[in-house]
Amino acid sequence: MNELNKDNGFDLDLSKAEQKSRWAEQEIQRLSEIAEGILKRARERGASQADVSASIHAGLSATVRMGEVETLEYSRDRGVGITVYFGQRKGGASSADLSPGSIDESLDMACSIARLAEPDPCHGLADPEQMATEPVELDGWHPWEIAPDQAIELATRCEHAALGCDPLIKNSEGATVSSGSTVAVFANSHGFVGSRRATRHSASCVVLAQSDDSMQRDYWYDTRRCAADLQDMEEIGLEAGRRAVQRHGARPVETATVPVLFLPETGRSLLGHLVGGVSGANLYRRSSFLVDRAGEQLFPDHIQIREHPFQRRGLRSCWYDGEGVATRERSLIEDGVLTGYVLGSYSARKLGLSSTGNSGGVHNLTLEPGSQSRDDLLAQMGRGLVVGELMGQGVHLVTGDYSRGASGFWVEDGRIAYPVEGVTIAGNLEQMFKGIVGVGNDLDDRAALRSPSILIDRMTVAGQ
Repeated sequence: MNELNKDNGFDLDLSKAEQKSRWAEQEIQRLSEIAEGILKRARERGASQADVSASIHAGLSATVRMGEVETLEYSRDRGVGITVYFGQRKGGASSADLSPGSIDESLDMACSIARLAEPDPCHGLADPEQMATEPVELDGWHPWEIAPDQAIELATRCEHAALGCDPLIKNSEGATVSSGSTVAVFANSHGFVGSRRATRHSASCVVLAQSDDSMQRDYWYDTRRCAADLQDMEEIGLEAGRRAVQRHGARPVETATVPVLFLPETGRSLLGHLVGGVSGANLYRRSSFLVDRAGEQLFPDHIQIREHPFQRRGLRSCWYDGEGVATRERSLIEDGVLTGYVLGSYSARKLGLSSTGNSGGVHNLTLEPGSQSRDDLLAQMGRGLVVGELMGQGVHLVTGDYSRGASGFWVEDGRIAYPVEGVTIAGNLEQMFKGIVGVGNDLDDRAALRSPSILIDRMTVAGQ
């Protein structure tokens, strides 16, 4: 652990970590026994197939606003979800109570629903030959036994740094430090039993830059599996303050068709639209502009978009998906070409295909970074808009039409000239994908969808 992490006040006492690890092992064993018991009783009630998911989460969160403790929360949640199949009839129920009586009541409810449901030939567990068989250690378990007063002190330091970074920073919506641990088990009547344990720690700060004629809000955050990997508290606060000050004095621009640079925080939204377009439900309902497009060139040949489920300490790493299907490293976009779709077993059957191990979503889907710095991309664009924040949901997946509110910065002669707000950026996703002319080296890995900066050759920026 480096000096920065020591200064942050991280208490990573090994004895406490060992105690938390023993707790996790005991809870996983208990949840596994509960799941196997439910599967046994489901068979006794006549179910032909069943699956069970069970989890326990414990967490602590502290928020400080203007130097005062605003909230201090401790959470402990648990739950079980049960799905049963009577032939091709499906029923499901869940409970936040792991007591035997509550579980039996939920199981009875799931069975009752299944008996009344309409049969669907695509219902059922994922194919048994697709079940994951080899557990993979993903280094996602790093307990942080932080005390409430420590969390408060770290949040205070974070906010204090933001408030002190510039005279324009006069108000705060608070700084938050949180830590959580989750253990989970998934089991089904194919005999699959998978377990995972994971920790997630985060820090964030939101502040406002104010003057007589302007007020701008911005934030910064970090989230990691291991607390020692978090950005320094003061750095998070300073970045939040710097971003708010940079936006001070923002104004609209004249309507124009220009290059647009999506920063990593907004670039991941483009990955989200791609995933939505190639996800099973939208495909079999034929509600996507990417229906039947596998094998086609959707992006320039320099674009690679890959899924990394085995990324160590990855926020969406897992060796099995929500149905127990083995996850795998794969390229969703290879040299600009769409290689396949994002499918669970139900949507795969609807399409006459096989599950891709994506029940529950993608696992660390990454637009692989390029070699250009952000300054390089600004120089390449010359004149245009940098998108720092997006607003609204103006994306039509059936046609690919795209229109969203935005704020950010106007660029002239390859340099940021002034902050911008009150504009709308518009285009079509297919044209936007094909129009990616630059990818930065500044990958943001703080989410399941991971993106660097993305430069698109032309979009309509509607302003005054």
